Amino acid sequence: MENFTPIASLSGGVLLGIASAALLFFVGRIAGISGIFGGLLNAKQDDTLWRAMFIGGLLAGGVAILFVKPDLLSFEVDRSTASIIVAGLLVGIGARLGNGCTSGHGICGIGRLSPRSMIAVATFMTAGAVTAIVVNHLLGGRI
Repeated sequence: MENFTPIASLSGGVLLGIASAALLFFVGRIAGISGIFGGLLNAKQDDTLWRAMFIGGLLAGGVAILFVKPDLLSFEVDRSTASIIVAGLLVGIGARLGNGCTSGHGICGIGRLSPRSMIAVATFMTAGAVTAIVVNHLLGGRI
């Protein structure tokens, strides 16, 4: 395990938990990124400010890391552009079918002991594992 970072991972998990609990407590909303972003695209009056602030905070965090520690954002992708686009579309379709994304169901739903979220996360994880096995081991890593 060359990238084992227990302190950073624990810190990130705690911050995600605090942020999602704060959003639920103070705003009464679930911290599901697809739902928050989708709500901006299908805006209702008096429901956009907190969504814009949340998405803005995500973007600002990425920009801050870019300036503070840019090496954290460097990575290599060994997949074709077409396969990345198809994967992104499939994730979007899955989030739509599952009535939420991995952040909403995984972080917030499981934290609230929601049976629907537990089933959704089990489905997401199983589909991801099967896809990784098929692509990496049966197709040799190329699609």
